[in-house]
Amino acid sequence: MSKAMSLDPITPSPRVEVLTSVQRRRRWSTAEKLRLVEEAMQPGSSVSFIARRYGISPSLLFTWKRRMLEGGREAVQADEDVVGTSRVRELEKRVRDLERLLGRKTMEVEILKEALDVARAKKPTLPLVSWSDQGSGSR
Repeated sequence: MSKAMSLDPITPSPRVEVLTSVQRRRRWSTAEKLRLVEEAMQPGSSVSFIARRYGISPSLLFTWKRRMLEGGREAVQADEDVVGTSRVRELEKRVRDLERLLGRKTMEVEILKEALDVARAKKPTLPLVSWSDQGSGSR
């Protein structure tokens, strides 16, 4: 028996995964992500080794791990970065200010439209005389 054929319990056997869907990316469930992150966080474990074992990019596993450390399960499940509460409050205040400004501008537009309607009603409209009509009528 050669060394190449021996099975090492630590080294996983090579496997091929065939993606049959139209999508190019695999979808990982929250439970799978958590399991991989927990496995990568075990003492003596390597993120790169775990990534190779499951056929994913090490950067993806590092991202899941970072999100897990920052925000726990919710961040991993949402697949988004965690934002601090102070930043959320700051953005909410900005949204309120912008909504208030939008309301003011909307009122200004309505007032100007009404003023334009009043001005048009007071001013008589004269028919426009074209240049061709002036030339033929004077000769």
